[in-house]
Amino acid sequence: MCVARMLLNSAMKLTTRIAVGVFGLFLTGSSFTSTTVAAPAKGWLNWRGPQQNGTSLEKGLPDTIDPQHPLWVADLPGQSTSVIANGKVYIMGYLGEGADLQEGVVCFDAETGKKLWQQLFSDFLSDTIYLRYATSSPTVDEETGNVYMQGTQGILAAFTADGKLLWKHSLMEEFGRLTFPNSRTASPVIDKDLVITRGITANWGAQGPAADRFYAFDKKTGELIWSSSPGDRPKDNSYSNPSMGFLDGKRVFYSATGDGGVVCANARTGEPIWRIPMTKAGINAAVLVHNNDKVICIYGTPYEPGQLVALKIPHVTPTNAAAAPVVVERSTAQLWADDISTSTSSPILVGDRVYVVSEKGDLCCVDANNGNILWKKKIGIEERNSCPLYADGKLYVPMLDDPAIKTEGSGEAGTKGVLYVIRPTDKDGEILAHASLDGRCFGTPTAYNGKIYMQTTRHLYCFGKKGKNPGLPPEQVAEQWPAPGKAAQLQVIPSEVLMRPGQTESFRVRSLDANGFTVENIKDAKSVKWASFIPATAKVKSSMKASFDEKNQLVAANDPVPSAGAFEASVGGLKGYMRGRVLPYLPIKQDFEWASLMETNAAENVTFAYPPLPWIGARFKFEIRDMEGSKVLAKTIDNPFFQRATVFIGDPNTKNYTIEADVMSDGNKRNMSEVGLVNQRYYIVMKGNSKELEVNSTQELFRKAVPFDWSPKVWYHLKTRVDVASDGSGVIRAKAWKKGEAEPDKWLIEVPHKHANESGSPGLFAFAPQKRVFIDNITVTSNK
Repeated sequence: MCVARMLLNSAMKLTTRIAVGVFGLFLTGSSFTSTTVAAPAKGWLNWRGPQQNGTSLEKGLPDTIDPQHPLWVADLPGQSTSVIANGKVYIMGYLGEGADLQEGVVCFDAETGKKLWQQLFSDFLSDTIYLRYATSSPTVDEETGNVYMQGTQGILAAFTADGKLLWKHSLMEEFGRLTFPNSRTASPVIDKDLVITRGITANWGAQGPAADRFYAFDKKTGELIWSSSPGDRPKDNSYSNPSMGFLDGKRVFYSATGDGGVVCANARTGEPIWRIPMTKAGINAAVLVHNNDKVICIYGTPYEPGQLVALKIPHVTPTNAAAAPVVVERSTAQLWADDISTSTSSPILVGDRVYVVSEKGDLCCVDANNGNILWKKKIGIEERNSCPLYADGKLYVPMLDDPAIKTEGSGEAGTKGVLYVIRPTDKDGEILAHASLDGRCFGTPTAYNGKIYMQTTRHLYCFGKKGKNPGLPPEQVAEQWPAPGKAAQLQVIPSEVLMRPGQTESFRVRSLDANGFTVENIKDAKSVKWASFIPATAKVKSSMKASFDEKNQLVAANDPVPSAGAFEASVGGLKGYMRGRVLPYLPIKQDFEWASLMETNAAENVTFAYPPLPWIGARFKFEIRDMEGSKVLAKTIDNPFFQRATVFIGDPNTKNYTIEADVMSDGNKRNMSEVGLVNQRYYIVMKGNSKELEVNSTQELFRKAVPFDWSPKVWYHLKTRVDVASDGSGVIRAKAWKKGEAEPDKWLIEVPHKHANESGSPGLFAFAPQKRVFIDNITVTSNK
């Protein structure tokens, strides 16, 4: 391998795991050093607060809110919730307009509102609409003060308290995270050494089918520790915030899921424990744990009423991994149910009282022990996303719109939200204050140090007292974790890797007890024995083209053919597993002629082969079929859930390249589908019915098209190139012509972008509601 390639190897591998250059970070095994010294954090560190239920023990908070005289206000629109640590406010928001809109985490001085730093990212390849950005909230790690965020497009990132990037992942390109028009995005959760997040993903191999999955990463290094699929087939995405706890000697999390259920899983290993099916739609509200014996959840949609339900926590254990999770019928677990419905607003728990705002704007007080509805109070027309906050004997309740000014024909309609201050009793809720805010309220208020922080779709507000509040509660005593038992299994870190030909990867291995707690780190790497592993259930019997050397490092073969597979680690009688992919450097060439059509599509009685195993998001969406003696990639159309498909075939760090392929749509002049390529996080799509060639990165903010009259059942060659300049601007170019004809000299479309995507995996795209599309002869080459 030449020196240049070796340097590129190291740079690309390291930037996937950790950002370098700006702060001199070096990673070896489990070590972690930075020029910025991490410091413990005190404050309101996550969306649900220190008690995980939307309540604060602080006293001396304001009884009234004067919207005309905030302590400070910042122009940062969003739907997020502030977190506060060591005198700093961190919140998600977005800035800019149109193609140059960027979303991310912004840090302010909690006392003055002075902006201290921001880390923003462009949206890409998403179907977000109506500026539904910043629906998640950041999380601060109590141990280090580091800040974690997940963006609408699936950027999961870690920063120091001073805003320096520690590591980041593109969950979309690395794990197949899907986006949805509602853009509901999970807020990360910290649990000891883990940062846990979630999303609907369609990955590769056994994780190829779309599922609502949870992922745990090492909070310091960004290495994947485990992934978990505790739910059934998802019906919608969910951003229900996991609630951490202990159950039967295990550290667990409880959460609602996109399949319409409530689940419990081992937080140390990701192993699913149980699932209770609840409804036919995804559940978005966070669950509450009451008295450690019941889980309270709420569900519903704007079109179908739901319920507020209490479930007795099951004490069950799966017999084996294949039997997990144990499915518990709702009828056997339900303790009580009320006809209170909401789609996205989460309930809060104050002692034995549940407070929640229904979809139609009723503030409800419910006895958590028996489900008795103590009172309801109409305070608005509808509720979206926002949740109440309880502190100092008061409820701080935001509503989407202010009913006092939203009247028929009013020019103010939809531009003013409202924040109520309400003192609850067991008989009623007394309204102490009604504050009309500039912008609609989707986020949840935060109370800390005598101040109330509230974001609207226009501003971030801070109300309350200057200086330190003497009513701050004492620090909570840290949870006592059980001592580990006898070693029963191994955990390999990272549990999944992406490698390039010739690269090496080192692993940490630790032993866990039967409940998943760490017993010890295996210090002698040579004591770990590695063997290629193919699960018995694997549909594609494939091995990763890599092997372990004498230092027990995994070395990828110098082979231009992509591969994927798994390895089993063993120490004595203990076993653990990891899986990985090897993706080639540029150029990439794929014509599918290697495929053996050994599978049968039962619906059409047609033989096919699966797409390349290392591709992200291809399984069940595409099949390799025979067409007139050639092997081509065909879009499946038998499952309506897979009409739209994006497949990633390369490394997310790839940049400044050209991708081209032969493409064709079935159908007729009036009814065709869409087929395209993905270049550096831009879609380049031939649109059948509208007869256009389109460049887009988001359907609403970044979309340009030119006429292109193409015909069905005719092969075309589609070519696209992205160039990014040193100032961060770029140009996306594309052209298409009939296969076999001479390539046109000029590009058919050229689209400039001020904040161009600096890198991105090459990929494929199809939208085929009825008519199949086909792709063949894919090549990806460097522009240089």
